[in-house]
Amino acid sequence: MTEITTSTAKRAPRKLPVLLASAIAFAILVGLGTWQVQRLHWKEALIESIESRTTSAPKPLQEIESQLAETGDVDYQPVIVKGTFEHSGERHFFTTWDGDSGFNVYTPLRLEDGRYIFVNRGFVPYDMKDPAKRAEGQVAGPVEITGLARNRLHAKPGSFVPENDIAKNIFYWKDLDAMAASSGLPADTNVLQFFIDANDAPNPGGWPHGGVTIIDLPNSHLQYAVTWYGLAAALAGVVGVWLYRQRAARS
Repeated sequence: MTEITTSTAKRAPRKLPVLLASAIAFAILVGLGTWQVQRLHWKEALIESIESRTTSAPKPLQEIESQLAETGDVDYQPVIVKGTFEHSGERHFFTTWDGDSGFNVYTPLRLEDGRYIFVNRGFVPYDMKDPAKRAEGQVAGPVEITGLARNRLHAKPGSFVPENDIAKNIFYWKDLDAMAASSGLPADTNVLQFFIDANDAPNPGGWPHGGVTIIDLPNSHLQYAVTWYGLAAALAGVVGVWLYRQRAARS
């Protein structure tokens, strides 16, 4: 009897660390699953909002400005503007389109009231970065642009994103202040604090290729949630079997 009690006493301390570690791991897995459920609800609401906005009628610039002042968010809101492009100030954002590397061309548009807004006119292949190679697309005179308003970024989106190469006019993230400062516009120029992605209306010569806004957002949060919850359930099952065998070994 004494030997059995002593053996049980020796096994008991080993059980506690296993149960404690398992409880911590279980809580982490459940927490991750719950976080993915929260992300799922957020993503579904975002997709619904984007769909609602992109299918609505274009609004005049004044309404978009009022919306920005009230909410700070005009992303994907259709807008229509009139002005004249300042092609000498175009900035180049490094990206890919249909498997090709190149640039989205952001060109300052001088509005009728003298202010400016940067318009993403679309994609050009890497070897057409030089505007001289697509001179036909450098439209002159007043134009009317229909597109989607896009929120500006106030900071680099992550540490893995390279720094913008201002000297070479290559932007890896859309720094509106740096774009405006390096574009040759007068220092006191009033630049609107959002972008416009032009629609897919063809430009002369075919470049830039408009309508490059990515709207189809991936939504895999449900699968991730099921995975984390499944791992938590599997862990609980393994620990349960282990405890059962521990108890059976003592009987």
